[in-house]
Amino acid sequence: MDSSRRAAMRWLAAGAVGMPALTAFAQQAGLDIGPPVAARNQLQVMDFEPLAQNALPPAHWGYLAGGSDDDLTQHLNAERYRHIGLRPRRLVDVSRPDLRTTVFGKVWDTPLFVCPVGHQVAFHAEGELATARAARARRHQMILSNVSTFSIEDVAGQLGEAPWQQLYMPLQWAETERLVKRIEDAGCPVLVWTVDLLAGRNVPGMTRAARQDGRNCLACHVDGPGVPIKGMTPMFDGLEGRYNPNWVTWETVDRLRRLTRMKLVIKGLDSAEDAGLAVQHGADGIIVSNHGGRSTETLRATIDCLPEVVGAVKGQIPVFVDGGVRHGADIYKALALGAAGVGIGRPAMWGLAAFGQAGVERVLEILANELRMTMMQMGTPTLADITAARIQRA
Repeated sequence: MDSSRRAAMRWLAAGAVGMPALTAFAQQAGLDIGPPVAARNQLQVMDFEPLAQNALPPAHWGYLAGGSDDDLTQHLNAERYRHIGLRPRRLVDVSRPDLRTTVFGKVWDTPLFVCPVGHQVAFHAEGELATARAARARRHQMILSNVSTFSIEDVAGQLGEAPWQQLYMPLQWAETERLVKRIEDAGCPVLVWTVDLLAGRNVPGMTRAARQDGRNCLACHVDGPGVPIKGMTPMFDGLEGRYNPNWVTWETVDRLRRLTRMKLVIKGLDSAEDAGLAVQHGADGIIVSNHGGRSTETLRATIDCLPEVVGAVKGQIPVFVDGGVRHGADIYKALALGAAGVGIGRPAMWGLAAFGQAGVERVLEILANELRMTMMQMGTPTLADITAARIQRA
């Protein structure tokens, strides 16, 4: 092989287009391609996306990558961060940057947390267990999906403590009571009720990807493609399994609040009106979220919704945000706009799909390092120093 072709193979295998399979092929052929593709060699979060796509079958990639309708809100979540500029201060002592914050009485090493993502075995054989080990290794908070492929008890064993637990409310209140009790008995400190899918969603991109998948999906999904595998939603064991009632109201929040001693966070709010009602009805926190652009095609990025929610709660409860975070500077901007913590979903799953636990760890490491560097470059060595004065809308 001539030197130009050999250089091209080395460039491809090094991760420019994300091809672990190409690396293996080249190595088997005895080609000198340099160091193998590895999680530690990835330099930015976005390096993991093509690697994950290459590692997953079409249906599973469609489940991870797709948004609602035309995917516009999903893309806006990330794109709108690019419209927020930074206003650095110079000649500030930033020799001891401190990323720590306190949430519900617990000290977090960084304000970054891992969002709930369901059915993670679709991305890697160890699924949520690998994600939990990565979160533990990097000392990050994790929210476990209610449709996880491993139970809260199993995940807690890998995380070293009970995670925060997402709630998809069962249709029957008696089942809600049983599910919440199980979560509380597992030692979960925070229940995260997700309310942005109560009326369903339209996900044509996900459906198209599934139709392009040439595998025999019935070998696993015995009830049809796209239907969760029986026995793979352990949090609904012993329950009917249907969830997300569309008749719930703010009175349901009152009822849920009375049901548990856990902190109650409502995920999926993006307006001042609902934020004010959440405070009135006893919520302990809010996550500004549109399900990664997978719920409703609102054309409103979560980073644009964050300020009005923060303004409405008036500091009475913490406000978190997720959706579109791809850089440590994005985390910085969200903190400047009042977020108490910032979540990632897809980036962690890209790492999981490509490299398992090591991939999730590397994604978390990159984001934490970028946030630290941004804080230092901005002259803001602590989170308390990060205010709206340090950003400027383009």
